[in-house]
Amino acid sequence: MRKFSDLFQPHPDPNLRLTWNAAQLGVLLFSVLPLLGIINLVFTLLVGCRQKFRELIRRPLNWGFAIFSLWLIINSFFAYQPAESFLGLAHFLPAFFFFAVFSELIQTPAQMRRLAWLMVIPGSIVVILGLGQLFLGWSEPEFLQAILAWTMTASGNPLGRMSANFMYANILAIYLLIVFVLGLGLWLDEWQLKNHHHRRIFGNYTSARFSPFRLSFLSFTIFCSGIGIVLSSSRNAWAIALLGALALAIYQGWHWLTAAVVGMAVSVFWAAFGPAPMGQWLRAIIPHYFWARINEQLYPDRIPASLRTSQWEFAWTMIQQRPWTGWGLRNFTPLYQAKTQFWLGHPHNLLLMFASETGIPATIFFYSLIGWIMAQAVLLMNQYSFDQERDKLIIFSYLMTFTACILFNMLDISMFEVRVNIPAWILISAMTGVVYHHRSGWAKSDRPFF
Repeated sequence: MRKFSDLFQPHPDPNLRLTWNAAQLGVLLFSVLPLLGIINLVFTLLVGCRQKFRELIRRPLNWGFAIFSLWLIINSFFAYQPAESFLGLAHFLPAFFFFAVFSELIQTPAQMRRLAWLMVIPGSIVVILGLGQLFLGWSEPEFLQAILAWTMTASGNPLGRMSANFMYANILAIYLLIVFVLGLGLWLDEWQLKNHHHRRIFGNYTSARFSPFRLSFLSFTIFCSGIGIVLSSSRNAWAIALLGALALAIYQGWHWLTAAVVGMAVSVFWAAFGPAPMGQWLRAIIPHYFWARINEQLYPDRIPASLRTSQWEFAWTMIQQRPWTGWGLRNFTPLYQAKTQFWLGHPHNLLLMFASETGIPATIFFYSLIGWIMAQAVLLMNQYSFDQERDKLIIFSYLMTFTACILFNMLDISMFEVRVNIPAWILISAMTGVVYHHRSGWAKSDRPFF
């Protein structure tokens, strides 16, 4: 029988073992028991910072985020509503600190694989909660509300759309997108183990062995997350999930699956917008729920101020008026409400939000930092040899999952929900950490999670 300590993957650096164990437990608990998860993650950040302080202050990328943080602080003094802007710092500064520590803590593709498992495992539990919410009227127990820290409304939020233990259906959708795309990557990783029991990893035969249980569990979780994405009724998530599946199918060279995904997407789109007779014929085959949601027939009575086009036009006006400094963090909301008498938390586009609230130069600087990390991850993938295909696959899966987050934030903004913001920073931190340490000698341990 396994010891409890065997459930934790050892860290390549023995001095970081306790910190890494706390990080693993925190990531596993975070989406379902956020309070317990955040306690472990805060412990990880504080201890990790103390252990690796010298390395953290020497990283040029950390200096880049420190400069951006300083700009945000200074800019808050000149915001339209400074108090709102200073409150908005809470969504950024802790995340940059998290990035710095985790990019030092995560050093190997094996750690990336473990974190992917830890993020995927709770996904089916979240969907089960969502199914109970929609069809059985579940909500969070009042006497456990302080412990669970859930926002779970019977019949979903908005009504009829699955939101599970998240505050809103679209937030659940981006969480499940992360689970779905990472789950597909892990499924392909397990499939490689099935077909290649003796592939060389890091110059030695891998200790990982194919497990039918792991493959079955991943299949179940991917299926659950797909159902959850559908029931969240997020058009954005539907499209990006198909793109994620398409990217991994192309990567794997499965042309039949590529054709199937493309055919499915074209059919639904044609049913939504295509002319008769083909469009009418497809609308008789494809469920009304899908094509009517895409062409807005499912929710036809939306007021103009709630439309994304109205929000984007207003954000663009804000940019034109203050292109260099922006209006300050969180200042879109009061300005938009003053003009339209409609409260809205953000403009449903992260790029426009950054540019309108922090200015164009700061936005370019921030996106340049993120772009540099992704470019370095792509370059590292290309350096892998044939016998490191599993490691190349896990990095590609992280790239695709983070790209899914970026695409989602082009039509919505998910960073205000910490249970989605933290996984996104885990993705980018892990890629950065592996890039940092790829020449320093990776750990040979690649034990399976189960």
